[in-house]
Amino acid sequence: MQILTVSWEYPPVVYGGLGRHVHALAESLADAGHEVTVVTQHAAGAAYDEVVNGVRVVRVAEDPPLVPSSELLPWVVALNHGLGRAALRVARDASFDVVHAHDWVVAHAAVMVKDGAGLPLVATMHATEAGRHQGWLPSETSKAIHTVEWWLTYESRRVVTCSEHMRWEVTRLFNLPPNKVDVVANGIDVTPWQVDEPTVATARSRWAPEGRPLLVYAGRLEYEKGVHTLLHAMPRLRRRHRGLRLVLAGVGSYEPELRALAHSLRLGRAVTFTGFLDADDMTMLTAAADVAVVPSIYEPFGIVALEAAAAGTPLVAADTGGLREIVEHGRTGLRFEAGDVDSLADAVTALMSDEVLARRLVREAREVLDREFRWSSAAERIVGIHTRAIREERALQAGRATSAHRPLHVVLPDGNLLTGDSG
Repeated sequence: MQILTVSWEYPPVVYGGLGRHVHALAESLADAGHEVTVVTQHAAGAAYDEVVNGVRVVRVAEDPPLVPSSELLPWVVALNHGLGRAALRVARDASFDVVHAHDWVVAHAAVMVKDGAGLPLVATMHATEAGRHQGWLPSETSKAIHTVEWWLTYESRRVVTCSEHMRWEVTRLFNLPPNKVDVVANGIDVTPWQVDEPTVATARSRWAPEGRPLLVYAGRLEYEKGVHTLLHAMPRLRRRHRGLRLVLAGVGSYEPELRALAHSLRLGRAVTFTGFLDADDMTMLTAAADVAVVPSIYEPFGIVALEAAAAGTPLVAADTGGLREIVEHGRTGLRFEAGDVDSLADAVTALMSDEVLARRLVREAREVLDREFRWSSAAERIVGIHTRAIREERALQAGRATSAHRPLHVVLPDGNLLTGDSG
């Protein structure tokens, strides 16, 4: 199968779980013998067109007008112009079977290829704007993003989510037929997360010298990630665990507020903001921690939970979203009520105070990873979904050939008229 993937994240541009998902999935599909081309945004110093581990990667800069990425919607429009033209150019020179879009940011480019190249469209929804804001749309920008998300699912032949929770969310938010949405869980390659004892010792001496206990959070610094809950738990955790250090590894728009909160709580040198860490440093930090915490308020999946398990680090995770499906309380980790400071602190203390429990949870978590979260299995599922999308598209086109096609007009909740393909 020849697969054209459109994603705004792909190495070296990786902001979070989406970029790691697309990268691992593309290489797993290539390993399985499929021809995969990824069209993505360019990064300084990266090649514009290259083959990496069997995947062709075509990188393009956004078209003018060039605007700061902080101006989100104009930047997305400019990026989609570049991605769309590049994807159509690539499609002219190859016989692709399907185009696969990852999230709303590339919706316009993906639909352009769908219509321009006549390909069935599959879209993976990694999160939703309403979900990120706990069920509401607080700004005009949020409302705009929500309409693009809806439009992408509408134009797609199949929609993919990473968890049953996300399947429920997108089906409800966008009024999708349940049989249009498929679930494909993220996977993980555990090999890069295996760290030897000397390396762990080196990392601990860097982040938690003198044998101090170490907590780690890895991920984007955004409100929905719940890092503020973890910071609020730190004063009581420091009273229970002398010398406790917390390392926050990641970047995001909420970082100034989190730094201010840490200062107001008088956490001082007990909290370290590392900024972006490369893969090797992230692996060493995670493996060195006594406990990894995933305190999300909203979490479609939580690939960092898999990474902690792969590194052999005991896990505390919020009882929310996709985390509820991958972290079994008392077996592969401990869960706490999302947003509850006391519950989080008690879960961390339970693991730090009981080495036997911590080791058992790590052992069980690794066994589950090996059995249930393989990228090769995810790739096999995706191929099945692509095959179904192709079959459904051909059936639709055959039906259209026997009757005149009439465009479908849909009235949106705000009264505007949308014209398009029923997907």
